[in-house]
Amino acid sequence: MAGLERSWGVTPVPERLRTLSGLELFLLWGNFGISLLVLVAGALLVPALGLPTALAAIGIGAVIGNALLGWAGYIGADRRLPAMVLLREPLGLRGSYLPTALNVAQNLGWATFELIVIAASADALAGRLFGFHERWVWVLVFAAFTLALALAGPISFARRFVRRFAIWVVLASTAYLTWWVLTGADLGALWSRPGQGGLTFWQGVDLTVAMAASWLPLAADYTRFARTGKGAFWGTALGYLVPNAWLYALGALVFLARDLADPAALLPALATGGAGAALALLALTVDETDEPFANVYSASVSLQNLAPGMSQRLLIVAVTTVAAAGAITIDLVRYASFLFLIGSFFVPLFGVLAADFALGALRGVAVRWSGIAAWAAGFALYQWIQPTGPAWWVSAVADATGAAAPAIGASIPAFALAFALYAILRAGLAPRPVTARR
Repeated sequence: MAGLERSWGVTPVPERLRTLSGLELFLLWGNFGISLLVLVAGALLVPALGLPTALAAIGIGAVIGNALLGWAGYIGADRRLPAMVLLREPLGLRGSYLPTALNVAQNLGWATFELIVIAASADALAGRLFGFHERWVWVLVFAAFTLALALAGPISFARRFVRRFAIWVVLASTAYLTWWVLTGADLGALWSRPGQGGLTFWQGVDLTVAMAASWLPLAADYTRFARTGKGAFWGTALGYLVPNAWLYALGALVFLARDLADPAALLPALATGGAGAALALLALTVDETDEPFANVYSASVSLQNLAPGMSQRLLIVAVTTVAAAGAITIDLVRYASFLFLIGSFFVPLFGVLAADFALGALRGVAVRWSGIAAWAAGFALYQWIQPTGPAWWVSAVADATGAAAPAIGASIPAFALAFALYAILRAGLAPRPVTARR
């Protein structure tokens, strides 16, 4: 089955391969949601907001972001196509090439970044326990593990790695870290400590939405193998929501309870927090390999939208090799801002896809300008509200817009504008649908 599933890069998955249940998707997305990066992201909310406000922002942002993610999973299950191929309808065949290139770039960048984070964590633990410091060795070890998982494919990954092993280990590790933080913290003092400002409530919500939204251009790559659309929606939305909210809150608690000065100090604090905390961090580090797996697999599937005749196996090997080489030789500190800029394209893009799915299928075209225009408008609104990217880009956006933007989150307004504008343009310009949505 793992060999068969690799053959469906641009064509609908056949019924015989639609075997993932809602529970299996719940476990798969639950495993994706348990990430060291989410812990660090949670630390970004405090002390700016204060703990009660930060937890409220996490709750609201998690519900909004994961509702969108579940919707993306449902569309993938209904159409049985990977994410970038789905965009051929609202943007046109050639119009889908630009978001495909952006998705490949962000997946390759995040796979490299994840390998750096995993190798750094493993190197810190190995240095503490054995006095061994060779980060490049850990990059190669975890790159090989990533390659094996990606070659096996989503079905094998969900059933052989996640369901049998990974989810239970990381659940136990996360539960231990939660107990470790709560037993050593003065919750009353943390709860009553006021926020220091610098971040509004809705910007905190947007920061939480962003983590789930980062998976929007990947969701269909996995849910196309789902048995039902209902199982894909609930398995994806709830599976990612639970660990996503949990780790955001845990990151905020660790930051406050350990009185850290910088979110970057959070992982070292866990590594030096005793044997139990170090072992839990080790388990999370090993499980973190599911993140580069997802990035490598989705980058390879996305490349098939540009070159359908390419072997998926060869693409997986090539993407993994480039990511590993980058993790050894490249400093991604500056490149990370470009990754956030690329990510801001995909929330409004999903608004266009969601509107197209709701309205029904259209005849294929090379470029559908109504979809391109709605996408561009949503992206512009996102950048006006929350300029994201390298310093020169943020400065250019501020100079171009002039007027101050409202202190609100950017994800939902950008999604709503792209959705509404595409629906309006399509109603006025596009021909009637050739088939009704199921």
